[in-house]
Amino acid sequence: MIIPFDDNYFMKKALQEAEAAYSKGEIPIGAVVVVQNRIIARAHNLTETLNDVTAHAEMQAITAAANYLGGKYLIDCTLYVTIEPCQMCAGALYWSQISKIVYGARDEQRGCINMETKLHPKTKMIGGVMEAESSEILKRFFIEKRNLN
Repeated sequence: MIIPFDDNYFMKKALQEAEAAYSKGEIPIGAVVVVQNRIIARAHNLTETLNDVTAHAEMQAITAAANYLGGKYLIDCTLYVTIEPCQMCAGALYWSQISKIVYGARDEQRGCINMETKLHPKTKMIGGVMEAESSEILKRFFIEKRNLN
């Protein structure tokens, strides 16, 4: 039996956001926030567009989800993001009290795991969902960037 709304389904939606970032020349990271199998926020990196180092996909998604819910806490929500959150985003996710984070690829250099950033005690984190696809778009982006310079 196929489950229509599983982690792969929502990660595909996050990957669509990463593609939108890619098409704008942004580092291709995408995110969606889900509650009760319903997407309430979609976002992608906008650091170049907004000239803002804090405009990561996760930060944009947190703000959009909080606005949708009418409150700052994302309890019972799941963030799907194409790469492991960085320390800044993990800190914001801590304060949002998000229930679950599902990421695609690890970020060995800047990710919250190697940086030992604490998540909220009630937050669960799962990695490696559609990891190959999440890694591929980042590799493609940086290869293209190097070839243009």
